Amino acid sequence: MSRRARLRLFLGAAVAIAVLYTLACTGLPHFGTPIHPYGDRAVAASLRQHTANTISSINFDQRAFDTLGEESILLAAVLGTTALLRRTDEERELTPRPATVLPSTRLFGTLLLPVALLIGVYVVAHGQLSPGGGFQGGVVLASALHLAYVAADYRALKQVRPRELLEGVDAVAAAAFTTLGLAGLVAGAAYLQNVLPLGTFNTLSSGGLVPVINAAVGVEVACGVIVLLAHFLDQALATTSRSPTAQKESS
Repeated sequence: MSRRARLRLFLGAAVAIAVLYTLACTGLPHFGTPIHPYGDRAVAASLRQHTANTISSINFDQRAFDTLGEESILLAAVLGTTALLRRTDEERELTPRPATVLPSTRLFGTLLLPVALLIGVYVVAHGQLSPGGGFQGGVVLASALHLAYVAADYRALKQVRPRELLEGVDAVAAAAFTTLGLAGLVAGAAYLQNVLPLGTFNTLSSGGLVPVINAAVGVEVACGVIVLLAHFLDQALATTSRSPTAQKESS
């Protein structure tokens, strides 16, 4: 496809999206109006489903199918990064040099790592009750693990980050989200419909299917972000091009 053809295709799609977006916005309530039909229905549904955090109710219950698509985007990003940044025949593994870290940085990083991991677990576990959830908690967990890189060096990070294992867990967690949706079909309801016991409102066991899906998302996001950063760090710090002499010998 020529450059002009690609430009025409882009402009045509952009115009179509702009028209549809404008038409959709005309149906929204005006700014400052006391009438919020979507918000009122979302809050009522979250209370009915015993999910204290309305955002989690929307993400993992009322619009769980949309969240499944968003999670799949992250999984696709991990797969794409793994394929694009894999080590080629022209590259070889490089042993990173030990880093020089200030004692204060090493101390604070070592102390904060377990605290940050605990906070990440808390955010994921309480996603149906308070602000946070699987996406936010997963990022906190991934960031917490990389405090090992800040407090020590890349070699220390590799010791606490089994990349191959995390790649498998990432795939299993993504598949778990998809599989949990079958519970609704087994119960004679819709796919991803909340059919588990709702429990007591504002407790960890409340929300039915919401905390289970939320936990799967937290694991998938944490593993996905760690694997993504692992490939980029490996490419930047632990991979180098083979010398011309080595390339001739390998060929």
